[in-house]
Amino acid sequence: MTAYLFRMPSGIPGMVSREENKTIETVPFDSAAPFSAFGLFGKIVSGKLDPVGAGDAATAIYGLLVKPFPANSSQEGLGTAVPPTSGPANVLRRGYATVQLNAGTAALNGPVYVRVANASAGKPIGGIEAASDTTNTILVANCTFMGPADASGNVEIAYNI
Repeated sequence: MTAYLFRMPSGIPGMVSREENKTIETVPFDSAAPFSAFGLFGKIVSGKLDPVGAGDAATAIYGLLVKPFPANSSQEGLGTAVPPTSGPANVLRRGYATVQLNAGTAALNGPVYVRVANASAGKPIGGIEAASDTTNTILVANCTFMGPADASGNVEIAYNI
């Protein structure tokens, strides 16, 4: 049993956090460009979903890869699933979700950035950050943090709300 003395965890990266306020589209995964985790932004390439990556412009962002419902099977630990490489992907086009914060300090209504260059320890390409790194990150339009990250770096975002 776990007792939360100060604050409950923010959630699991890639989980929709407010079900009543979501718009999710189904787009096929691109098996040639797999996602490393749920809760990362994607782009459409030849009708398939690819992770936002090196050299992409902010206008390339299509939506956030979120976990399907039900979120976990009985064979995987909570929050440990890796996205499949083929089949349908659930893409959050509007709503609230939990993501993993890789750098910076998230704050209510703070801007959300995605790293597209100069990966380093703890700052992977495609990772979500709370501070601009000039040419190494892109601003996600209409996306803000809903507060600070929890002790594990999980934080809620609002996208296209």
